[in-house]
Amino acid sequence: MRHTRLAAAALTAAVLAGCANMDERQRGTAGGAAIGAVSGAVISSATGGKAGTGALIGGALGAVAGNVWSRHMEEKRRAMEQATQGTGVEVTRTADNQLKLDVPSDISFATNSATLEPRLRPVLDAFANGLNSNPSPTMVRVVGHTDNTGSDAINDPLSLRRAESVRGYLADRGVSSARIEVAGRGSREPLVSNDTAENRAKNRRVEIFLREPQQGSGG
Repeated sequence: MRHTRLAAAALTAAVLAGCANMDERQRGTAGGAAIGAVSGAVISSATGGKAGTGALIGGALGAVAGNVWSRHMEEKRRAMEQATQGTGVEVTRTADNQLKLDVPSDISFATNSATLEPRLRPVLDAFANGLNSNPSPTMVRVVGHTDNTGSDAINDPLSLRRAESVRGYLADRGVSSARIEVAGRGSREPLVSNDTAENRAKNRRVEIFLREPQQGSGG
């Protein structure tokens, strides 16, 4: 059994090392396959079965589980990276396989305002076009944030109004409002300490999450 574990671990290391040249979807598949192979081999060996057979079965199941980041989501990520290039918007994949757009304050909203800044509109236009061009029922969650200036009584509704402004803009461009969830977090989830004006600006932001229906909400 010890030899089985060593062999399976070596397989995992080799596969994961090769992931550097893969895209997000391929890395998910390969990583899931490798981890599944290790589990399958160890379980099969421990229960008296053939380690090789267990590795193959585990690898197949792991590949399916690891590939939850679909080709559709990968295409969305690449399209939004291109559309937001040079804007300061950060496009990332979250740990639970959602596409996240982190929109900084300088292109989203002015201080104490829920009115969209003009520079955010082209980003949202591209986002709406991508949603409308694909029939897949992806879901959107918009989360507004503020810095710690002012009280919760001011910041909580302000952060929600900012999220609602984004939803309204997307809905005006044909995205069903039923697909868009909104939330306001006030100043409760800062990215950095609110000890300087620069840091407070970083905390005044909007986060937009895109997920496929079977995935959980994020924010």
